Parts: sequence; structure tokens; C-alpha cells
Amino acid sequence: MLLTLPFLTMLMVVGNESRYITALFARIKKEPWLLVGLCASSALLGSQQWLFLWAPINQRGMDLSLGYFMLPLTLLLVGQIFYRERLSLLQTIATVSAALGVLHQLYFVGHFSWLSLFVAAGFPLYFAARKKLRTDNLGGLWFDMLLTFPVAAYFIFKDADMGAAFQRAPGLYVLVPLLGMLTAAAFMTYILASRKLPFSLFGLLGYVEPVLIVFVALAIGERIKPDEMMTYIPIWTAVGLLVVDGALHVRRQFFGSPA
Repeated sequence: MLLTLPFLTMLMVVGNESRYITALFARIKKEPWLLVGLCASSALLGSQQWLFLWAPINQRGMDLSLGYFMLPLTLLLVGQIFYRERLSLLQTIATVSAALGVLHQLYFVGHFSWLSLFVAAGFPLYFAARKKLRTDNLGGLWFDMLLTFPVAAYFIFKDADMGAAFQRAPGLYVLVPLLGMLTAAAFMTYILASRKLPFSLFGLLGYVEPVLIVFVALAIGERIKPDEMMTYIPIWTAVGLLVVDGALHVRRQFFGSPA
């Protein structure tokens, strides 16, 4: 977070997106109540980032992963219920397939935890709040990160001897800034996608990430356990259907409807 905010600022300046920051400050001056909403949205974002780090350290990785498996479906439900979005036939089949994989994962874990529910519900609340506040742009993300910056700095420097860590591993001088840059770029594209795509499609595309993570895990020597296959196969199927649906959509745009 400490390096993500400066890199996000730099990317916004280079990309001529800094006008959103100026516009948001002007809105806060005219509508002071907006600051309350921004504090709430930044708290939602910060708590999700904190859980992402806290859960694996405290042996709650399975609960965290279940929350991220459930997240695309909750985003889809928000789009269906509150924004009246409609799914194509292939998107509907992909939703059912992904839901089967999530149900199997839930059976495998054996319970719902507060952590899983918080992850699954927290991000939809965050994106819905940003739409309601009309801060669903990079300026809103920048302000959320600005408000969480002091909290992140407190937790990082409270107990950690950062100087000693960098002395033990000098490569951190390169890797940590690189991580900040990658995180800033990832946040930018994620927020832009959440603004431009329907909630339902944005949610379903969330299953691309765990599929890619599995491929990386396989590449570095890990193996999928037999009892995990019934989680991943339906989700892989769902992602494949979304790819086909996207290809058909592009074909219709460029070549017109098939005769």
C-alpha cells in the first residue's frame, strides 16, 4: 500500500487521469457529507486487503479461498437484483457450472465462516458504494488508498524492523518497488473493468484469476488433489464458456449477426 499509492499517482498523471482527483476534491468541498461515504468505502477496501494478508498467516487460507470462490457469484447476484442485468445463454450456463464448483468447495471446506462471508459480500458492497457515491473512477480509488495509507503505515512500521529486512535481502530494494508498481497497475485495470463491464460479467470474469493461479501452481510443481478436481473442472468449464461467449460477441460486432 505504501508504494502502491505513489505509483498509482504517477500512472494517473502520466495517463492524464489526475483530473479525477481534482474533481473529487472539488466535490468534497461542495458536498462535505461525501467524505463520510469515502471513509466507508476506504474502510471496505482496506479491510479486504488486511484479510488477504491476515488469513494465510493465521491458518485461515481455506476460508479466504472459499470467500473468493463465492465472490464472483455474489457480484453476479448484485447485478441481477439491483441493476437488472441480463445474461446470455452461455453466461447462464457458465454461472450454473461455476456455482456447482463453489458448492463442491463449500462441501470440501465443510462450513461457512465469517471470513468467507465478509470477502464474498465486502467487495460487492464496495463497488455498489462507489457507484452510489459516483466515485467509480480512478480518483475514487486514489482517495480510498489515501485514507487507508496511515493505517497501512502504522501496521507496517509498528513491529517490523524494515531496515534489517532490507539488509538481509538487498534484492528487496528492487522487488518491493516493483510489487508496488504491479499492484498499482492491477488496481487501475480492476477498477476500470468494474466501471465499464456489467456487474454480472465482471463477477463471472473473477474466475479467470483462480484458474491462472492453478496454472502457475502446476508450473512450479504443485498438484491438484483428486477431491479438488470437482471444484476446478466446473470453474474451468465456466471460464471456457465465457471465452466462447466473448468471441461470439466480438464476431457479431465486427461481422454482424450470423445468417
